[in-house]
Amino acid sequence: MENQASIDYARIAEAIEYIEQRFAEQPTLDEIAKKINLSPFHFQRLFTNWAGVSPKKFLQFVSVQHAKKILSNSQTSLFETALETGLSGTSRLHDLFVNIEGMTPGEYKNKGEKLTINFSFSNSRFGKILVASTHKGICYMGFSDNEQVAFLELQKRFEKANFMQQTDEIQKNALRIYTQDWSNINKIKLHLKGTDFQLKVWEALLKIPTGNLTTYGSIAKAIENPKASRAVGTAIGNNPIAFLIPCHRVIQSTGVFGGYMWGTTRKTAIIGWEASKLSL
Repeated sequence: MENQASIDYARIAEAIEYIEQRFAEQPTLDEIAKKINLSPFHFQRLFTNWAGVSPKKFLQFVSVQHAKKILSNSQTSLFETALETGLSGTSRLHDLFVNIEGMTPGEYKNKGEKLTINFSFSNSRFGKILVASTHKGICYMGFSDNEQVAFLELQKRFEKANFMQQTDEIQKNALRIYTQDWSNINKIKLHLKGTDFQLKVWEALLKIPTGNLTTYGSIAKAIENPKASRAVGTAIGNNPIAFLIPCHRVIQSTGVFGGYMWGTTRKTAIIGWEASKLSL
């Protein structure tokens, strides 16, 4: 039986897509509810329960104008501000992930040969997710409504690894990020396959506090390679850890949210949900 959270997210995603398509028309609660075949009362209750704020308030958080306002309000780059905030302790999420351990050159070259990877499927606030781990830490986490497609994506990243479909404590601890206060979760370690450049970019992403947004150019400056915005974009596009490594918090300098490996609707939902949490 499908988890209720996944069912709710599917309805919320449909509503968000409708809002994005009709944003200029400022659709009413009744119009959005009708689109997803729910009564206005039921839709209002479902959405508020999922996001913690009303549909109208959520709409404000996910608008492009909101993103532009965030990016233009400070003379200091948003990333610099975010970095200072993260190091001051207000970003509990960053504090959890200070341990990143890249795979050895041999492991990277051999595409995971002799590496044993446990994997399992779970339901999250943002839909079904596949999480995979080695004995060292989380090596992959990706959203997908299709388990077969999700597993094929994992296999592409570790072509010669041995896979076992089972849940371990490393996975359980990481998945608590969706259901528990972050301060009550044990430190999560990531075991990542990537180049030195990619690892630097992914580590920089961990320093963006929840509810904040930054740009590709700001990330390039943060890793002391200011001319590498395009390469940064490619590295972000190859991020193997959804949500935990928050590539969804990087948008275009124009304020447009831009693409996302796991779907633009899901990116919009995550950005809006995180922003709504800060308002509570």
